Amino acid sequence: MPENPLRLHWFLPTGGDGRDPGGVTAVQGRSRAATRRPADIPYLTQVARAAEQAGFHSLLTPVGLGCVDPWILTAALAQHTTRIGFLVAFRAGFASPTLIAQQADAFRRFAGGRIALNVVTGGDPAEQRAYGDHVEHDERYARTEEVMSVLRSLLDGKTVDHHGTHLRIEGARLTGAEPLHPVTLYFGGASPAAEAVAARQADVQLLWGEPPAALAVRIARLKELARAAGRTVRFGLRLHVISRDTAAEAWSEANRILAGFDPEAVRASQERFATMDSTGQARMTALHGGATDAARLTVAPNLWAGIGLVREGAGTALVGSHDEVAHRLAEYRDLGIDEFVLSGYPHLEEAYRVGEEVAPRLRALTGTEAT
Repeated sequence: MPENPLRLHWFLPTGGDGRDPGGVTAVQGRSRAATRRPADIPYLTQVARAAEQAGFHSLLTPVGLGCVDPWILTAALAQHTTRIGFLVAFRAGFASPTLIAQQADAFRRFAGGRIALNVVTGGDPAEQRAYGDHVEHDERYARTEEVMSVLRSLLDGKTVDHHGTHLRIEGARLTGAEPLHPVTLYFGGASPAAEAVAARQADVQLLWGEPPAALAVRIARLKELARAAGRTVRFGLRLHVISRDTAAEAWSEANRILAGFDPEAVRASQERFATMDSTGQARMTALHGGATDAARLTVAPNLWAGIGLVREGAGTALVGSHDEVAHRLAEYRDLGIDEFVLSGYPHLEEAYRVGEEVAPRLRALTGTEAT
């Protein structure tokens, strides 16, 4: 039986929302159907409150050219919520870790500790260049490791002197009272360079939804790498969900989404994904290979790869009845997944549906309570 508590998180659509999936970054572009609801404070407050009421632990806020700045947004939303946490993504290497530590420390003090950090290295060279970053893939992860090491020490109340390949920091520390709450570091990446950083620095390694057998191999490897580093790492899974009262209703919705994809948008998205140097993105693409026929898109029981035809990053969804989806999540839990970052279109209505229908079934299957 898994030792760590089960945590369910929801996703904030900070590039806009709608009934249909869209791209994540501005350089990729989004369809009108995916952005009918603007990413403004009134709407995102509705999503945040719905997720809070539905019992989710935290909200993941993405980072990128097509997203509202996560620090400013979550600071605003914290004023409109009372319990739910914020899993704030930031790009390692784009700002001093001392500054990031100050921002995170201020957030945890003023929002009652409701913050965790999602450390993003970046896997799209075009987007990295748009930010002025021209560092190559493996060196980006080496830089990320330095950022994470400094950041953790500062948030733990230490004074930091660090002379590394990418960072030189002298006499950095946070002022004020001792830290009230620890800050959990979430991290993603599927390349050997990324997994080495995860083993040494991450509290939670985030994975994207792949067939259970493929994830079992990755989890076993990461556990061994962490063990060799004298550490343990928890695991989280990023998935979309299309859950309905019956399997037929859920697959009908998946087919509706698929039928609405513009073939040119699919072609352009896949062409762009092929230029990325992200191992995780390559694994997502390999699940469907750009094929748009329904049979090819079901890559494991209830696991549908259709969203990845147009959306970068997490591109799979669990599709089925509430019972089926809960059982598939429980199977991932048995593999060692402790946390699930879920989403659905539109994110407002689906927060209630997943929180009210899937979450109780999952907790009953796993014998766990909400945390």
